[in-house]
Amino acid sequence: MQGETPAVAGHPECPTDVRELRDRVADFVRQRVMPREPVLDRGGPAATAALRGLQREAKDQGLWALPLPAELGGQGLPLLPYAHIAEAEGASDHGPAALGSAPLLDVLMLRRHGSARVRDLCLKRLVAGELRTSYAMTEPETPGTDPFLTETAGTPSADGNWTVSGRKWFTSAAADADLVTVLARTDGAPPDREGLSLLLVATDSPGFRVVRELPVLGAGGQWEIALDEVAVPGDHLLGKPGKALAIAGERLQLGRTLRCLRWLGQARRAFELMRERSLTRTRSRGPLGDLQLVQRHIFESLFALRTTRPLVYEAVAHLAAGRDAHVEVGLAKVAAARMLQQVADAAIQVHGAAGLGPDTPLPGLFRTGRTARILDGPDELHITSVARRVLRKS
Repeated sequence: MQGETPAVAGHPECPTDVRELRDRVADFVRQRVMPREPVLDRGGPAATAALRGLQREAKDQGLWALPLPAELGGQGLPLLPYAHIAEAEGASDHGPAALGSAPLLDVLMLRRHGSARVRDLCLKRLVAGELRTSYAMTEPETPGTDPFLTETAGTPSADGNWTVSGRKWFTSAAADADLVTVLARTDGAPPDREGLSLLLVATDSPGFRVVRELPVLGAGGQWEIALDEVAVPGDHLLGKPGKALAIAGERLQLGRTLRCLRWLGQARRAFELMRERSLTRTRSRGPLGDLQLVQRHIFESLFALRTTRPLVYEAVAHLAAGRDAHVEVGLAKVAAARMLQQVADAAIQVHGAAGLGPDTPLPGLFRTGRTARILDGPDELHITSVARRVLRKS
């Protein structure tokens, strides 16, 4: 990343043949995406127009859809080199959407588990940015960590189609989505471990309704949705009936790792802001950076970055090699979430009152760090899961 402090780069190093592309992505995010964050954060028509403009620029610069399959219109960058790009993209929450990598999980899921008709209808349009997707799993009245209690029902009809009824919440980008993948019970009753399926629902279907936005610590982007006897074509079932959790497991491993990479990018952004503030903010007795307590914030933040990054890339390596990565992803997820919150908090402390206001991205970075400890499973879930796996191996 151009302009980065070598001390923050950490290991593993970015391969030589990827650095130029990573630097171009980093420049695009810093120069084109970050200045538009206030508009993008507000949502609405102005945000949509701004995002579309950024997407056109990314396509013109050859930076569009870098990790998406080449046969669908992407650039087919494998996971190991893309990991370094994901860090650069992730420095802004809007980077992946602006650069066309945001639908990666949905594209891989639909390519592997979608019917021929779904693949024909959706995949190329998703990669091109013509369709927007969302993923609905959590429900208001059930713990998000216990999908076996899912109550949303998918009922088969005589003509081979499905009728879906239920309610989901904390569904990212649901208000702007064209398609939502819905976890529904198609057989049995809670808490049966079988009978859960994934159904691809068009948001313009009768009975589909956006109930309300759910601001997360004051920020938008999460939504509650209701499905009232929504008709879903039979070939919009993903995979086989009752196999939702296996498909979701594939998605979660990669999704959590991508989040960790993006959190690394955001933590590096917070670190650079803190470093710059320490060097340029002066008092009657000199710059802030002369204070030992400020130096401690710098040290602890760098230490957190340096010790977390190898854990994340170990998870990347396991996934890229097709090995079981539950322990590695669990360690990376907990470490990266804690690290982002810690570094953003330190940066706010060094900025003082300025770190609380709208003139820096630090409030948003801290908010992301705090929510990261709950997104994709709370810390406690991963701690317990990793410990159990380690104990079973002893």
